[in-house]
Amino acid sequence: MSKKPNTFLRFEVMQRIEHILLILSFSTLGLTGLPQKFPTAGISLFIVSLFGGIEIVRVVHRVAATLFMLEAIYHLVDAGYRLYVRRQAASMLPGPDDVRDALKAFLYNLGIARSRPKMGRFNFVEKAEYWAVVWGLLIMAVTGFMLWNPVATSLVLPGQAIPAAKAAHGAEAILAVLAILIWHFYHVHLKKLNLSIFTGRVSLEEMEEEHAAELEKILQGEQQKAVDDAKLRKRKAIYLPIAAVFSLAMLYGVYRFVTLEQTAITTIPPKESPVEIFVPQTATPAPSPTAKAVSNEAPLQVVSQPMDISIMVLTGTWSEGIEGIVASSCSTRDDARNALDLNNSSG
Repeated sequence: MSKKPNTFLRFEVMQRIEHILLILSFSTLGLTGLPQKFPTAGISLFIVSLFGGIEIVRVVHRVAATLFMLEAIYHLVDAGYRLYVRRQAASMLPGPDDVRDALKAFLYNLGIARSRPKMGRFNFVEKAEYWAVVWGLLIMAVTGFMLWNPVATSLVLPGQAIPAAKAAHGAEAILAVLAILIWHFYHVHLKKLNLSIFTGRVSLEEMEEEHAAELEKILQGEQQKAVDDAKLRKRKAIYLPIAAVFSLAMLYGVYRFVTLEQTAITTIPPKESPVEIFVPQTATPAPSPTAKAVSNEAPLQVVSQPMDISIMVLTGTWSEGIEGIVASSCSTRDDARNALDLNNSSG
């Protein structure tokens, strides 16, 4: 019987690079997104000042979001290549075995079951994390588009959809960050330090504990067999053109995503700079249309009809404004003169 190897290849080079980019983009999104969700918190103010202001924070957040979307496109194309061209098993799809493994692991942790479940290449915990990332990406992409392009969104959806998208975007961000800090860190870094995503290899002990069913297949030689070169070339000839068209379409979608509008919803109002306010000179009101007449016996006050306020608005034309003011002024003086003549004749 041959000796068991001490380590096993788990992740290829491109898978490791992809995961590093995922760490960078996700961490940047959380670091620049949560301060916008909680703008008055002390740590948020510190982070914003560390970046140099809220405008820079927003730019960095959108760059990280773009990187995240580009990585998602690559992941889809790479997954299609592995499934169709290389004919690898869809080991990340959940199934009935995962439900049984989860139940048995729960009973084992309680001390009821005597042994751990024998799990495959990806156990139920890893599958749950993977599909949580997929779900979170869909939610964040849809709501992010709505916040990045609110005018285009309001042409299709009612205006209430914009604040709803803002609430959903922030809530999903909190959920994602907490899931990474609590769930992922526990299973990968606290429960047992697993560096396979960086080194590419996993130890025999880890395989026996977390992927016993996969280990049995490896030792029995039931792993993926080499594909015939002719079949491989034929599959590539079919898949690569389709993948190229798909990639170009998705890249164009990302381009439209980030360039459609320049009216993204702001989360924290930018700092207001002092602006000189121009106040135009208001029109001087016309004198009160009241005339007083004084006689030897008793003063006589003559009041004409009040002027129409609308004639106070000068429109720049004689018929629409100026003529009315002149006519009103002339009639006021004539009324006052007639009243004085009547008073003198009666005296």
